[in-house]
Amino acid sequence: MSNAEAQASSDHTAPGKADSAPAHNPEADRLRALLEPSVLANRLYLEDVTINVAGSHRVLHVVVDLPQEETGGVSLDVIADISKVLSDVLDTDPGADTRPYDLEVSSPGVGRPLTEPRHWHRAKGRIASVKVIQGENITGRIQSVDDGGVTLVPEIAVKKGMKPKQGDPVKLPFDRIRTGKVEIEFSHLSEDGLEPEHNGPSEEA
Repeated sequence: MSNAEAQASSDHTAPGKADSAPAHNPEADRLRALLEPSVLANRLYLEDVTINVAGSHRVLHVVVDLPQEETGGVSLDVIADISKVLSDVLDTDPGADTRPYDLEVSSPGVGRPLTEPRHWHRAKGRIASVKVIQGENITGRIQSVDDGGVTLVPEIAVKKGMKPKQGDPVKLPFDRIRTGKVEIEFSHLSEDGLEPEHNGPSEEA
């Protein structure tokens, strides 16, 4: 079973030593370095590590994704498995203290912003809306991605009920892309076993 924003969480008593919770703080960076080898060993990509603190309670949120050459979403089973692996790593962390924490592991989801080249690679074949710097905005299917940018096949609006027409491919260098976001397509979600804009059930890891 797959879900675009699958999530697993677990309670622990041996986290890192963060007293504050901004993203990419030194403790989050230290934990990223600690966890990344295990994530890579399980053929996943470590997207982000953040720490949120509320009093004595802390939440370590780890976002993992598939490698850029793969399509589809991260399954709930994979999320549960990597949660157990990362939990074991954290429990043997030599830099940890004894304060309690929750570990939450999730995947980015279909609707995440396309902010890095690897995001565009992962979205190949999908329709994306792109805001362009010094040019007309484009909505089209991502045909290919290379080191220089993205090639999209524009979707040309037609009358309601008619199949959209496709224009000629357009190559957009990354430095001309202001923002990009995948448009939800129910046919693609069905193929991937995903549901739109849904976090999915939590599993105890």
